[in-house]
Amino acid sequence: MLNSIIGSTVTLPAFIICIVVALALGILNALAFSFKERHSASFALTLALLPMAVAVIIMLVNGNVGTGVAVAGAFTLVRFRSVPGTAREIAAIFIDMGIGLALGMGYIGIAVIFFAFAAVCTLLLTAVNFGGSDRHEKQLKITIPENFEYDGLFDDIFDEYTSKWSLEKIRTTNMGTLFELTYHVTLPDGKVPKAFIDGLRTRNGNLTITIGDFADKEML
Repeated sequence: MLNSIIGSTVTLPAFIICIVVALALGILNALAFSFKERHSASFALTLALLPMAVAVIIMLVNGNVGTGVAVAGAFTLVRFRSVPGTAREIAAIFIDMGIGLALGMGYIGIAVIFFAFAAVCTLLLTAVNFGGSDRHEKQLKITIPENFEYDGLFDDIFDEYTSKWSLEKIRTTNMGTLFELTYHVTLPDGKVPKAFIDGLRTRNGNLTITIGDFADKEML
């Protein structure tokens, strides 16, 4: 089961079996990493096709793992040079490469077991929101004029509508004429009351207010 189906040379049946299994596992891996997460259609397509491409590269270099990984890695990570990717997306890429590497050397059993283990871990950890923030926690951004004293400006409103809050970041915008205050707030029931937003608007001169969940955009 764990032995390679590729001998000293790659036969047509072995080649077809490996690329078909690679495509199937790539599609399943894309579905696993899309569980409770939103990814672009192009990224899902990349995950579906990447194992097959890596497997073919490994076969073409006659099983030379060092050369194959160098070539495949250079191609697969080009995306992250121009488009920021999350740590989750990078993990999906490396799992795809692992599957393709195993199949490129003919180890179908190892590829299937590795995928199954990775998929189960991904689904379980995603289901329990491992490492994620509480759904009651929100990121709040408030824009105020630069002549406003922001220290204590919203304290009474936060005390009334939130169970916990903290000022995380301050930055200037619009050529220094505005401040953008970023808060980490915890709402008792996870809902954003209209009265809460209205109260903030009366203090910030009716400028922009943005509130939402924390975005996972950090790179490794």
